Amino acid sequence: MQSKAPLSRILVILTAVFAVISGLYLLIGGIWLAKIGGSFYYIIAGVIELVVAWLLFRRRSSALLLYAVFLLATLIWSLWEVGSDFWALTPRLDVTFFLGLWLILPFVYRGLTQGKFARGALSLVLVATVAVLVYSVFNDPQEINGTLSPEQAANIEKSGDGIAAGDWPAYGRTQGGTRYSPLTQINDKNVGQLKEAWTFQTGDMKRPTDPGEMTNEVTPIKIGDSLYLCTPHQILFALDAASGKEKWKFDPQLKTDPSFQHVTCRGVSYYQTPEAAALPAGAKPAMCARRIILPVNDGYLYSLDAETGALCPEFGENGKLNLQQNMPNARAGAYEPTSPPIVTDKVIVVAGAVTDNYSTKEPSGVIRGFDVNSGKLLWAFDTGAKDPNVVPEGEQHYVANSPNSWAPAAYDAKLDLVYLPIGVATPDIWGGNRTPEMERFASGLLALNATTGKLAWFYQTVHHDLWDMDVPAQPTLADIDDKNGNKVPVIYVPAKTGNIFVLDRRSGKEVVPAPETPVPQGPAKGDRLSPTQPYSELTYRPKKNLTGADMWGATIYDQLICRVMFHSLRYEGPFTPPSEQGTLVFPGNLGMFEWGGISVDTDRQIAVTNPMALPFVSRLIPRGPQNPLWPNENDKGGSGTETGVQPQYGVPYGVTLNPFLSPLGFPCKQPAWGYVSAVDLKTNDIVWKKRIGTVRDSSPIPLPFKMGMPMLGGPISTAGNVMFIGATADNYLRAFNVSNGKALWEARLPAGGQATPMTYEVNGKQYVLIAAGGHGSFGTKLGDYIIAYALPDEAAK
Repeated sequence: MQSKAPLSRILVILTAVFAVISGLYLLIGGIWLAKIGGSFYYIIAGVIELVVAWLLFRRRSSALLLYAVFLLATLIWSLWEVGSDFWALTPRLDVTFFLGLWLILPFVYRGLTQGKFARGALSLVLVATVAVLVYSVFNDPQEINGTLSPEQAANIEKSGDGIAAGDWPAYGRTQGGTRYSPLTQINDKNVGQLKEAWTFQTGDMKRPTDPGEMTNEVTPIKIGDSLYLCTPHQILFALDAASGKEKWKFDPQLKTDPSFQHVTCRGVSYYQTPEAAALPAGAKPAMCARRIILPVNDGYLYSLDAETGALCPEFGENGKLNLQQNMPNARAGAYEPTSPPIVTDKVIVVAGAVTDNYSTKEPSGVIRGFDVNSGKLLWAFDTGAKDPNVVPEGEQHYVANSPNSWAPAAYDAKLDLVYLPIGVATPDIWGGNRTPEMERFASGLLALNATTGKLAWFYQTVHHDLWDMDVPAQPTLADIDDKNGNKVPVIYVPAKTGNIFVLDRRSGKEVVPAPETPVPQGPAKGDRLSPTQPYSELTYRPKKNLTGADMWGATIYDQLICRVMFHSLRYEGPFTPPSEQGTLVFPGNLGMFEWGGISVDTDRQIAVTNPMALPFVSRLIPRGPQNPLWPNENDKGGSGTETGVQPQYGVPYGVTLNPFLSPLGFPCKQPAWGYVSAVDLKTNDIVWKKRIGTVRDSSPIPLPFKMGMPMLGGPISTAGNVMFIGATADNYLRAFNVSNGKALWEARLPAGGQATPMTYEVNGKQYVLIAAGGHGSFGTKLGDYIIAYALPDEAAK
């Protein structure tokens, strides 16, 4: 017993030393935070911890009583700041709780003068803290726990879309981008029994010459008994849909270098002639009567026979079309068609990405229509030209740096309108040099006549965009009942801002109001701002601006740093202008919606979505000796990534773009950073919203804590009342009940699942398929996997 007492006294002294260090850290950091407008809590906490340390040095049990009061006050303060949000409470309570628990342990407590009341008081507060944390686990204030009404949940009569139920012949299944399948074999009752049916490895992995942004974002298409997919280097595979066995492949021999901003392929397109469509089942079509259209990142487009993989000789130059024709500042990788083109019965509509934030001497964002059979140029729409339909001749060029359309487009065959998501003229983060023509069709949705390329209408979602808030996803077409029971042909336009704009797709007029709303002012020198921005009433954007209370960390210590960082940045809510001080951009540059889009069940009139919420920081860098206006002769062009230093050559500022992270690498905004959700499209109400994703593949310790993770990729849904989604920063494919958001199933993937899945049926069996290849700049594990899941035979009957 005598030997234990000295040990207890040593432990008390060591605890006091820790309290001194902790108290000084909180006091000094708290003073800094208070000076820049933050909370005074940390000053008070630091002082109390120093007093507790002094009492511990004197071996007074009153240290426990004071600490009990402090812990109780911290608990009350935490609930006042963030409510019953478990992951928001943890950095405020974890260290303080465990220090309190340590103090009441017998081998520590025996080193103090005895005081049962103090120990009991601290024990009681510890129990209260545990009770609050347990309650918060089951009462998440960020989640919405609604359920679709019985009328919506009923499987009402299916509207025909002209597509065989078992096929997925376009990127979004339909060219209207619904990402919805009428298949029901896999449903909310049996989805938990899904097993891996087959795996195919493409062999296409990251190469030494690739940039950082090497991604596997493909959604395969399926026609008949064949799957067609492209790899990041645009190697095209045809697979047997039942077994995953390779039928043929085509390699366009893409040669990359680190200046490419992307190496990615989201998908391919399919076309069949009327004669091929009329053939009876099993009949062999003529050569190239059924075709796969393949875009390649070096600025070429290929047309291949779907049966054999042979190039179609009458298309372009022996099956290959040069998209760099009449393109200004042409170089490999500067103009990249990363998304599958729209294909009508006459025209292939092609658009592409232009390197962001490198210089004012980039290729054009021109959109073009080519003859589907010959590849002949039929029309052009140059978003930066005074007359956008003028086709340059001879040595003339399209307009450099004009706003581009990199995300997948949508098509309405009845109206013969193609709907193109449009970005902003690059460089993105400073726009004082933009002409009225450059602003006219920037950051919005462009509707063109697919046959002629003539303008039908344009709707701008962000005015004078300085935040890279382009329209990032394929829009979705649906016919929705209005309040009077009339069918309205609408188009849903998910935006990075979290707004979902709902427009009449015939005219571009708002169906859901999006009133112009005042936004922060005060642009960088030489720039300008729009006084207002449109805010749709169908939205996932944050209901309030971020505050210091929204800052997060693994502990109270890095949370304090994040609060200091937050108050050091310029932030006045959405559309806070870029600045030399550093601007907090929220929603961030990744956006609340990205290229995965949304899934719409047009029969039930509901959408499933996966919004995310991760702030970024942009900081303008004035020109100077280390930041010249133009690159030196050794600069090969392109940044190889969309984060970090972006030179913006030709304008007065470069810029740094990065996620808002603590020095430990954790997001400074409290979770959740990603959700799955559903919207009733008749009322535009958000029915349910749930966190999705764990930190298993992101944290140093692989613990499966469900916090709600950032995502790249989109959802699909089926008539079986199931939503499937990969996308998250952990390596899983998941299934949810569409009616209520309940998690039903998950499968561990061998690499990142930053792709939108798809589903199909062949030989009476339904499969769910995803590309698991990871994403370089997103930081997930890279791979080359195509994985299909199906029910066991006995469960599929």
